[in-house]
Amino acid sequence: MTRQFAHTITKEEIAKLPTEAFKGRIFTILSETEANKAVDYLSGFPLVGFDTETRPSFKKGQHYKISLMQISTDDTCFLFRLNRIGIPEALARFLKSEATLKIGLSLRDDFGAIRKRSDIELTHFLDLQGYVSQFGIEDASLQKIYAILFQKRISKTQRLTNWEADTLSEAQKKYAALDAWACLRIYNFLNQA
Repeated sequence: MTRQFAHTITKEEIAKLPTEAFKGRIFTILSETEANKAVDYLSGFPLVGFDTETRPSFKKGQHYKISLMQISTDDTCFLFRLNRIGIPEALARFLKSEATLKIGLSLRDDFGAIRKRSDIELTHFLDLQGYVSQFGIEDASLQKIYAILFQKRISKTQRLTNWEADTLSEAQKKYAALDAWACLRIYNFLNQA
């Protein structure tokens, strides 16, 4: 029988939890050569966590293309600066590959953002929003799912920062890496349940 978890958690309950942090290695990818090396590394894993960030817009009618793509293993996260390098051929091949399952949350939004930059056919992804329901979890946000499973809080303070800044701050890097890694951690935890 599938293990069941709390159905939901309130914002007040989450606020009382200790904050989670990604403690692994973070590499910022700024060239096609770096992207090739990162993809070679990632291709050795059957599962990775996945997320994207787009510069927020505060003006009506103003939209930005996807700025950052995060892909994480258990201990290493690569931050692909798409606003600088686009989607290099090696990364496009990885996103189309059936060899690695890419786990994210609210992937429809990510896919829409990627399609504004490239027409690649994204393959072998799993969206946690639908997946967690079979474990009795009704909440669909990463922060709430993570809090239910691990009793830790994912801080969202960096979400609306400038993802196209010349240099990402350490806080931005850690936030971005945490979101991708958390998706992988949730999936692995539920599959051991």
